[in-house]
Amino acid sequence: MDKVLLDTDVLSEIFKGKNDSIIAHAMDYRSQYGYFTTSVITMMEMVKGFQKVQREDALKKLLAALKGTEILAFEREAAKFAGRIFGDLERNGQPVGRSDPMIAGIAIAHDLTLVSGNLSHYQRIQNLGYSLRLDDWH
Repeated sequence: MDKVLLDTDVLSEIFKGKNDSIIAHAMDYRSQYGYFTTSVITMMEMVKGFQKVQREDALKKLLAALKGTEILAFEREAAKFAGRIFGDLERNGQPVGRSDPMIAGIAIAHDLTLVSGNLSHYQRIQNLGYSLRLDDWH
C-alpha cells in the first residue's frame, strides 16, 4: 500500500468510525505506516466545522486525535500547483472552490495518492493533465 494523503471527508469518516470499508482501509494503512497523513487544509476545514456549530467537545477530541497524524503544510511547491490548478479550472468554467486545488497541490507536491470520496472535483483536475493520483476507500 502506497503512502496517501487523506482528504477531509475520508479523515472525518475515519474519526466517526461508521463506514466499514473506510475503517478497514484505515486500519490496514495505519498498521503499515503507524499514522495517517493529511493536510493543514483538511485540519482547517474540520476545525471550522466544529467551531461553526460551537461543538467545543468535538473540537477538543479532534485536536487530540490529530496529534498522532502527519499534517503536511501548504508550502511553495504545493502553492504553485494549487494556483495553476485553480486558474485552469476557473478558465475552463469548472471551479471547485479554494480548498480542493490546495489539497490537490499538496498531494502532487509530495507525490502522494489522494484518498477522497469526492472524486468528481478531483477528476476535473486530472482531466486538465495534472499528475494527481486518486483512490476512494468507500
